[in-house]
Amino acid sequence: MAHRWLGDEPVGRRGVLRGAAGTALAAGAVVTSAATGAAATPSAAGGGSPAAGGALDVVGMASFDATDDLRRYPFRRRAVGARDVQVDVQFSGVCHSDVHTGRGDWGPVRYPLVTGHEIAGVVSAVGASVTGFRVGDRVGVGTFVDSCRSCEQCRSGFEQYCLNTNVQTYANALPDYADPADYPGGYPQGGYSTAIVVDEDYVVAIPDEIALEEAGPLLCAALTVYTPLRYWGVRRGSRVGVAGIGGLGHLAVQLARALGAEVVAFTTSPDKVPDALRFGASQVVVGEDPALMAANARSLDFVIDTVPYAHALDPYVQLLRRGATLCRVGVGLGTQPNEFANMSLVLQQNAIAGANTGSIRELRELLAFAVEHGVRPQVEVVPAQQVGSLWPRVVDRHARYRYVLDMRTLR
Repeated sequence: MAHRWLGDEPVGRRGVLRGAAGTALAAGAVVTSAATGAAATPSAAGGGSPAAGGALDVVGMASFDATDDLRRYPFRRRAVGARDVQVDVQFSGVCHSDVHTGRGDWGPVRYPLVTGHEIAGVVSAVGASVTGFRVGDRVGVGTFVDSCRSCEQCRSGFEQYCLNTNVQTYANALPDYADPADYPGGYPQGGYSTAIVVDEDYVVAIPDEIALEEAGPLLCAALTVYTPLRYWGVRRGSRVGVAGIGGLGHLAVQLARALGAEVVAFTTSPDKVPDALRFGASQVVVGEDPALMAANARSLDFVIDTVPYAHALDPYVQLLRRGATLCRVGVGLGTQPNEFANMSLVLQQNAIAGANTGSIRELRELLAFAVEHGVRPQVEVVPAQQVGSLWPRVVDRHARYRYVLDMRTLR
């Protein structure tokens, strides 16, 4: 994809994720060789420099209030523990969730706050007990960095739905199982930073076939749409609607097409029509065109709605075959609910559902799938210092189709 550069035993807490790695290997995912020995000492020329007590001094781009005035922010990461991986961050994607969180749209947050959960980089240090990575490996970190590993969902391999709340890559209050010492300052800071330290169970290997600047958006945007497409059984012969052709939507079109589906794309931006067709859509409907909406009525097996703004859902429910589902993955302002008429659901036994991101197991599966089918984000790489100017552009739908910060510019 083209991109351009702009200026308990039997399972236990760790066992379930180890099992996920084995599943991924069986599926052909690329996983790096094991690391040995004690933790390496990070270089001051890399993503961070050693601080007192073994902690790591790093630099990030932080929100200091609910505005878009992100500024350079020196802060501290925990020392590399026995099972930790230190990652020198090379690139970090700009997700709409970063904007919503930084602006306080989803509730109060603590500042300064470093957002970013589409993290791609290179391992610069590993703990003595790390078995899956070694210094120099290309890796990624997605939307969460820990989970309880003991609840029903974690033990089933769906830690993104941890019943005790997983630790998001940034911002959230720490659940009881988390050690506050692991998060200097008392809350997690994200990937708009030069380095991050993460438990190896929440780090994934980036296949060599995927450029690091393209890897980050696969870890959130692509995973967020891939998991519902798989869960609702999209396959060859399916007819799928993708609402919203943005950061998530342009990947949803590619993924649905790679799964064998015919894809109908829906957008409010006429200039995105050629791109949507290039991504794999067979038809593009602009602005809910009445004639085209009528022509597609009761013809879709699944609709994935990536639109992160309040909008009426009924027009899309009416596109569904009997018993089919519309899945919401775009999340807008918490104060602006999407509306639908109950009658629109009961007439043809339809459902409206939602989906979160994917598990580590699913993420490894996605990366292998992306390699096999050539699924890549279209990205614009931007110096990290310019992130504040990008947030309004994300909200105003100017991104084509994912901004990615070059975190090396902060060093």
